[in-house]
Amino acid sequence: MPYKKTAQTPAFEQTGAVSPNMAATQALQPFPLFDSRSVAPSSPIERWLLHSLLRLLESPPVRFQLWDGSTIEPPKCRPQFILHVGDRLAVYLLMSNPSVNFGDLYGAGRIEVEGDLGTFMETVYLALRQLKDRSPGLLKTVWRDQAPRSTGIRQARDNIHHHYDLGNDFYQLWLDREAMQYTCAYFERPDMTLEQAQLAKLELVCRKLMLQPGMKVVEAGSGWGGLACYMAAKYGVEVTSYNISREQVQYAREQAVRQGVADRVLFIEDDYRNITGRYDVFVSVGMLEHVGLDNYRQLARVIDRSLNEGGVGLIHSIGRNRPARMNGWIEKRIFPGAYPPSIAEFVGIFEQGPFSVLDVENLRMHYAETLTHWYERYRQNEHQVEAMYDHEFVRMWRLYLAGSVAAFKVGNLQLFQVVFARDRNNQVPRNRKHLYRKSASVSLFSEQES
Repeated sequence: MPYKKTAQTPAFEQTGAVSPNMAATQALQPFPLFDSRSVAPSSPIERWLLHSLLRLLESPPVRFQLWDGSTIEPPKCRPQFILHVGDRLAVYLLMSNPSVNFGDLYGAGRIEVEGDLGTFMETVYLALRQLKDRSPGLLKTVWRDQAPRSTGIRQARDNIHHHYDLGNDFYQLWLDREAMQYTCAYFERPDMTLEQAQLAKLELVCRKLMLQPGMKVVEAGSGWGGLACYMAAKYGVEVTSYNISREQVQYAREQAVRQGVADRVLFIEDDYRNITGRYDVFVSVGMLEHVGLDNYRQLARVIDRSLNEGGVGLIHSIGRNRPARMNGWIEKRIFPGAYPPSIAEFVGIFEQGPFSVLDVENLRMHYAETLTHWYERYRQNEHQVEAMYDHEFVRMWRLYLAGSVAAFKVGNLQLFQVVFARDRNNQVPRNRKHLYRKSASVSLFSEQES
């Protein structure tokens, strides 16, 4: 399956790296669904395996329809979804490790879901959670998620390159048009647009950090520069921002010039571990997921050497209620090296340094809503994505976004914002009035509330 090129060639093609969907294509070739002439009829063992899977999952409302037209019905309920299986090898791959192989099979077109994909993923996640509670050994030894790849200083660049350097044109199709935020928005009001909610998130972060004009801020992981530019423009601070995504840094620098804040924002293409200097504020939004547990102690040391005595900080990250690995397929194909920490693992960063946790907020449902917006915009632009990449890439990212919505809705994933300060800092707020004195829904360069 050739990889289509655009005017802006993705960075992984420029460097000769293997693209995410190319890796999947090498492992699984697409199989045309529902063409019974191309394969032998299903066997009793294959139908028995799928019956067993439904019983093991306690009869989710899913009907299997096989390539030869035969069906396997859920034993205890009426089906709400139909899972079309295109060939016999897909059955064995699905049974051997659905955590990884379902995504590959869906991406390659060898499995199709009839019914709402996001709701189907919610159903699957809940069934797997119940199975894990009943039979933890099965999931641990057979249907296991692979350990995350290394996030050492060399490997981290490859991990980030795999996901974030797909090309800015790709992300512009479905992220917000105001600040290009690939992190959880803040839907302060139910009628907010994605653009308004992302600006409200930036404002909320700034208020939690209690920014004042002239402060020096260091940011670990800049994304496309939206937060750094907002802090400089709205609060008059000086920002030094580190990021190892070449595509994002280039875009962020252009935005700083366009928004007139290039004299107050410095984007450095380098790893957070190489942060130098002293600052009043440390902030990181959406990077901790890529740090890895083994590097938390080092992150604590970086914050310690960077933060002034009266300094404060905020880390915003996807997390979990209890430790668990990232879904194996997402780690393998979409987000290499990713590990969302449990809240205890998260707070452990501050236990390893001279810090006090001031505030913890969980924005889980805000992220579910953010992802819903992304998913809808992505679906509307799939024809453009396919022109940039290929059909398999389209299906992989469709599944990734739909599954992510489901993961937040069922509580598999959380979104934590943690505010902290040095443990000797007594100039900390005694209440939360500074956060809610007025609406956070503000324009990027104006005090006027939207």
